[in-house]
Amino acid sequence: MQTFHNIVDGKPAPAADGRTLDISDPKTGEVYATSPLSGPADVDAAYRSARRAFDEGWRDTTPSDRMNALLTMADAVQAHGEELVEIEARDTGKPTGLTLSEEIGPMVDQLRFFAGAARHLEGRSTGEYMEGHSSSIRREPLGVIGSITPWNYPMMMAIWKIGPAIAAGNTMVLKPSDTTPASTVRLGELFSEALPPGVLNVVCGDRSTGVAMSEHPIPAMLAITGSIPAGKSVAAAAASRVARVHLELGGNAPVIVFDDVDVKAAAADIAVAGFFNAGQDCTAATRVIAHADVADALAEALAAEAGGVLFSRDEQTGAEDLFIPPLNNPDQLSKVSGLLDRVPSHARVLTGGAPADGPGWFYPPTVVSGLQQDDEIVQTEVFGPVITVQTFTDEDEAVAFANGTPYGLASSVWTSDHSRTIRLSRALDFGCVWVNCHIPLVAEMPHGGFKESGYGKDLSGYSLEDYTRIKHVMSKY
Repeated sequence: MQTFHNIVDGKPAPAADGRTLDISDPKTGEVYATSPLSGPADVDAAYRSARRAFDEGWRDTTPSDRMNALLTMADAVQAHGEELVEIEARDTGKPTGLTLSEEIGPMVDQLRFFAGAARHLEGRSTGEYMEGHSSSIRREPLGVIGSITPWNYPMMMAIWKIGPAIAAGNTMVLKPSDTTPASTVRLGELFSEALPPGVLNVVCGDRSTGVAMSEHPIPAMLAITGSIPAGKSVAAAAASRVARVHLELGGNAPVIVFDDVDVKAAAADIAVAGFFNAGQDCTAATRVIAHADVADALAEALAAEAGGVLFSRDEQTGAEDLFIPPLNNPDQLSKVSGLLDRVPSHARVLTGGAPADGPGWFYPPTVVSGLQQDDEIVQTEVFGPVITVQTFTDEDEAVAFANGTPYGLASSVWTSDHSRTIRLSRALDFGCVWVNCHIPLVAEMPHGGFKESGYGKDLSGYSLEDYTRIKHVMSKY
């Protein structure tokens, strides 16, 4: 039985009252470790450590200092990549091959991007905007950041929070999900060799720990990647003391497919984007809106693609198949199962639709066609390996269906008509619009949504700006 710990002031620490949480392997459902169930005292100790580190030196570091620290952190991730993958796979059930190829490289690249970005903060030029007075702009770190990450990409989401916060000169307290603390704790250990004590603290726990983090008076900003209800709770807590909030919340990405596409090729790409990581991705290509002339053929092609997807428990070294993990926890399995159990009679489940046999919390790739805009499974973020298919007859209807949910994180358009892509990229109310692709991300471009999907950006220089404040300095002469 493994035992995880918090990292406070650069040192491992259990919960002050000794409470723990059981951590399960999603492939088997069996408990394999425990982690601290941190309470208000643990959160307070972590925030005070971060405050001391900020006040006593980190706020005065130069961009070059922070760049060098981030580059050292990136090197550590690269050097320990296989170890981190093994840790992540045990906590999430992910296939090791895809996790190594699709997460470690981007994590290293993202840290190196923010290392460079630390030296490129921008502001308006110093000048005389009033006679006899000179004005300049200071872009400063906010102070202490409280960050909360989800269970779908535990170590990558940790990097998305750590990179811009550290680059901007902040210190932080980071809480991983209660079901997936392992890789974040290990990152905290590795990064403690590059950062002074207290700059990065890791506090494990459940929702009550997150509440304690949100209600604490020290953090200048709370940054969360998680569900819409969790984000609203954090925002409400921050509002009581007018603290900043950075929210990357749920998504229910529309995939608009017109009748001028290669249906088979589009289905192959959409299936990967929908089933990857068992659909446990806020940007997953799960809500297909297809032109009536190709909807049936596309649905059948998606079902055929689903037949080639395998479970991570059957992973073979070197195989190039798409292996997907189980759902992360029993509650998520129950949610996905319930949505499929309540599919309306006018819809057709073409493949999947029930939990897989055997140990763990696996759910097979599922395709449901014949759905209508108001159906529960269309209006809800499934967060499972489920692709829904509904039809449209003209461009305006496609846009209305796409925009007709509370979510606004990501979307895609599939067509060979360039003018149409320009019209739709403007009309779609989402933070990202992909054209003839879905789900690629790069460190240089922002990731973040509109509406109930939240506000603030991850990745890119825009993210770095979110972790800074602007000060005007005017001097009379």
